[in-house]
Amino acid sequence: MKETVIDIENLSKKYRLGAIGSGTLTADLQSWWARKRGKEDPNLSLEKAETGMETKEFLALNGINLKVYKGDTLGIIGRNGAGKSTLLKILSRVTAPTEGCVRLNGRISSMLEVGTGFHGELTGRENIYLNGAILGMKKSEVDKKIGDIIAFSECAKFIDTPVKRYSSGMYVKLAFAVAAHLDSEILVMDEVLAVGDMKFQEKCLNKMGDAAGKEGRTVLYVSHNMNTIQQLCNRCVVLDQGRIIYDGGVEDAIKIYMGNQKESASFVDLRNMERAEEFKSLSAKLLSLEALDYEKSYFADSSRIRFRLRYEGYRDAQNLCLRVIVNYADGSPVTMVTSPKELQMKNGEQTEVVFALNLDKVVSGKYTLSLVLYEVNQYGTRYNCDGIKDVFCFEIRRKEDTSYNMEWSHRYWGHVALPPIEVLEK
Repeated sequence: MKETVIDIENLSKKYRLGAIGSGTLTADLQSWWARKRGKEDPNLSLEKAETGMETKEFLALNGINLKVYKGDTLGIIGRNGAGKSTLLKILSRVTAPTEGCVRLNGRISSMLEVGTGFHGELTGRENIYLNGAILGMKKSEVDKKIGDIIAFSECAKFIDTPVKRYSSGMYVKLAFAVAAHLDSEILVMDEVLAVGDMKFQEKCLNKMGDAAGKEGRTVLYVSHNMNTIQQLCNRCVVLDQGRIIYDGGVEDAIKIYMGNQKESASFVDLRNMERAEEFKSLSAKLLSLEALDYEKSYFADSSRIRFRLRYEGYRDAQNLCLRVIVNYADGSPVTMVTSPKELQMKNGEQTEVVFALNLDKVVSGKYTLSLVLYEVNQYGTRYNCDGIKDVFCFEIRRKEDTSYNMEWSHRYWGHVALPPIEVLEK
């Protein structure tokens, strides 16, 4: 019989949208006690009381039940906002559940965000010992592993430098090395490996595979990259709106996840979409993207699709470029294309540009577009102004997707169909 290392029962997490504390513990207790008795909140503002406005609640997790066994490599996938990161934060004791319980059989080490668990003023070496202490390890136990951790992290040159001076890539390398090598029975990984370079990502995936296969540890891995899910996991859970809609084989989970991707409208508001860390210091803001001449976001046998993009500048700039990345629905990249250095922006003004995207070589399937607006200076150096990942979901539907005599296979042949081979001599 398999040994259960994580047992989740009826787990829910509720957030109050737009709500913050009143500022004092006394007032918060008064409000809580009034709600408990079904009475009017004594601290409710007059404006809200007159208009009947109430704080909305959002269920990030809604009645999750899950058992994870020793040696499992469990993939957790789902759309943005499905509850993946919330689940990992509860397992890692970063936040508490609203209802339900979690039983853990073993120590857990996690890597949820870049720099989580690190103190910026401490050096890399000191943070290794700090994380070991948090896991309940003795200094002598960490001493035995610190050489392997430093070697794996590729940060030996900077190990005695305060981590606040590390780049995001160095943070990730050291954080993963610490989480993977210290003594813990459960390893939890959110999709932070995307920050590291490709070689290091491959090394991390191999290490997680060894942790489960050779060391008998349990791995929970969240990712939007279905290739890494297929490579690493032996079981997969699909989350949707805070619920588990599938728990089983990896291939079937990916099919459900991809089929569950809702089509975008032809117009997408970009203002409040989440930005990656590298785009948090904005010099511009992408406002909206609209596919012209289409009512729905699917395109049939069209080689040229027009879009209207609106953005706002926070400073004057010339020589702006637009980069468009096309990804397949499983997260794998298809291609990338850029515009000439013809765009510009002015401080405080909105700019509108219409551009065309040629997708005549891309075969049928579901895809997403990512956008990056960047500036090129006189020396050729690129500076990102704003960018958002997977801003636009669309589907290409062609009448015929073959290599002239064979049905097309995305898995083995990719997503681009070239013209037939031209025979020059016989």
